[in-house]
Amino acid sequence: MNLERRSFASPTGIFLAALATTIFMPISSCADDSAMDARTAAALDAAISGDHRSNENRARDQFRRPRETLAFFGFRSDATVVEFSPGGGWYTEILAPALRDSGKLYAPHYDVNAGDYERGSLGAFLQKLGASPQLYDRVVVTAISDSNGEPIAPPGSADLVLTFRNVHNWLGAGGESGAIARFTEMFQALKPGGVLGVVAHRWPEAATEDPAAGNGYVSEDRVIALAAAAGFEFVARSEHNYNPKDTHDHPNGVWSLPPGLEVDDTDKERYREIGESDRMTLKFRKPDAAR
Repeated sequence: MNLERRSFASPTGIFLAALATTIFMPISSCADDSAMDARTAAALDAAISGDHRSNENRARDQFRRPRETLAFFGFRSDATVVEFSPGGGWYTEILAPALRDSGKLYAPHYDVNAGDYERGSLGAFLQKLGASPQLYDRVVVTAISDSNGEPIAPPGSADLVLTFRNVHNWLGAGGESGAIARFTEMFQALKPGGVLGVVAHRWPEAATEDPAAGNGYVSEDRVIALAAAAGFEFVARSEHNYNPKDTHDHPNGVWSLPPGLEVDDTDKERYREIGESDRMTLKFRKPDAAR
């Protein structure tokens, strides 16, 4: 989901940079570590190939690789899943049908008391769900940072929390403290031993990234450190969403690339050839108190 770009100070950057370099050892890319059961595979394949998905959204599968990504995170069709900040619902189109019969999907979106952009985004998402009740009638929409203090899902209830292309928004809106607050909300929703899956626009190295993530990119080291500050353990990374054609130096950051293509008309074909942004795919775990 793409929000307006804003620049804010990053008050805890030095602490988090130190945390990333002193605690985390490099972990190489790894293959999916959990075999998908037949029932989950059938439900997921049916959702991905379903007629409810537009041709435009299907065309993005080559870049977002939903089946491979969800398999890496250990998705199950009978799980309780939280899709944190679902935006327009690209992934909701897949998750909701796949979970409808045997699982549960919570979709924490913007608080209705937020600004005009946020209310408009929430309204469009609710209209999408309401237009296809046969797919979305069991989705539970909650609020991120609800002004009434309600949690995004019952505390300790979720097997899996997912968030896609959102970390730069949290940094832009509230700096590192704001991003840690979002990770903390997700941490609280998970069961002990539950998994957090993060996909985000990837900046190649922490030393040269924009502290405010104004170009939409964030380094892996920084995301790992932010998650650790909320209590998460880093488990593994995957290269399912790696794009070697992305040079990370575009005039309007990630928004220069598809699907935004915020570039001059004469440059659009060149950016279409690059494809969507290079993205990290990171798996975290909420520590199990018994371990």
